[in-house]
Amino acid sequence: MPKKLDHTAAIEHLTRVDRKLARIITKTGECRLAMETTQSIFEALLESIVYQQLNGKVAATILGRVKALFPGNQGRLRTRRGLVARFPTPQQVRDAPPELLRSAGLSQAKMLAIKDLAAKTIEGIVPSARVAHKMSDENLIEHLIQVRGIGRWTVEMLLIFRLGRPDVLAADDYGIRKGFAKVHKLVELPKPKELLAYGERWRPHRSVASWYLWRAAEMKDLPLAIAEKKQKKPAKHNARRRAAASDGSNQRSPGKKKQGK
Repeated sequence: MPKKLDHTAAIEHLTRVDRKLARIITKTGECRLAMETTQSIFEALLESIVYQQLNGKVAATILGRVKALFPGNQGRLRTRRGLVARFPTPQQVRDAPPELLRSAGLSQAKMLAIKDLAAKTIEGIVPSARVAHKMSDENLIEHLIQVRGIGRWTVEMLLIFRLGRPDVLAADDYGIRKGFAKVHKLVELPKPKELLAYGERWRPHRSVASWYLWRAAEMKDLPLAIAEKKQKKPAKHNARRRAAASDGSNQRSPGKKKQGK
């Protein structure tokens, strides 16, 4: 049986093994990472598919429209985010005409993805939450990436936020990589392999480490060396142009295109 989140143990361990992350922990304070226990695996993945590559408000509107397509689902569900409309069942989604789902604002790809999700949930490939809690992280990832439109990152978010797994490091996540770059003052985002290698010291509490890296990515008073590097380039470029102008040179500044090209 996979272990559960333990914020106290996680913070003690991370503070001891990583002084730079410890500063972020001290600055941020209490870890507020918590599970959304009211959603089924099907519902959590359906929501993830709808939200893919969309602005949060736009995605929430489309998800609301999808739910509204099934007015027979009376009542509301209490979640950490308050009361929300109930999700359709896998059977309802599988049986729904494609044009009905598209009318909610879903793209063709997302419509096909949630239909495949519904079918694979009915088939048992997508497990119930009770069964998922007994599966290892990698086993669950192998099962769920069989669903159209579901990749490793989506399952890793499910592992952290729906199942509360304590040792997940989504090395491809932009926010985690950005937070790591800010903490370590890197001029480039770390490659996933580099992040995974460094993150070995955080085991078995990499989910909490990820949560604090997300907070670091949001800190406006923690500069991003990448941005600073980009800001310096134009200044250097302009200095060269001023120097060229002052000595009467007619040379073009570096990188300037010829007229007509």
